[in-house]
Amino acid sequence: MRVVVILFTFHFSFSIASAQEKFSPEKFQAELEQFIAKEAALTKEESDKFFPLYREMQQKQRAVYQQMKALGRNKPADEAGCKQAVQKRDELELEQRRILQTYHNKFFTVLPASKVYDVIIAETRFHRRALRNFGNHAHPQHPQHQQQKK
Repeated sequence: MRVVVILFTFHFSFSIASAQEKFSPEKFQAELEQFIAKEAALTKEESDKFFPLYREMQQKQRAVYQQMKALGRNKPADEAGCKQAVQKRDELELEQRRILQTYHNKFFTVLPASKVYDVIIAETRFHRRALRNFGNHAHPQHPQHQQQKK
């Protein structure tokens, strides 16, 4: 009986430790910013000016994304409602692009255009790698994951 209790306690402790290794938005943001700074060769001064604007942009984009997400939760019951939902989604997607364009122009005031370009490319690379890594962790038995380990 004592062995069973010890094994159960060990299993429970391991489960808690595994749960704590879940996604951390703060860690993700820090890794993203570190990656961008490195890939775009941002100096400390450039980073200090750029990242507050970048975070501001992300916050505005998230707000619009949340609206889009809310729209997609429940399909309207009739054709008029569906049409209205599609049109609203189109407006929100255009708003996302306007936010991006506005902040790219703001970035030009604190960084040379070549570094703004590098930031955009670095952000895309980071997100692609994050998705690829997430997929590998989510499906460790997937054949593609097994091939990558070899």
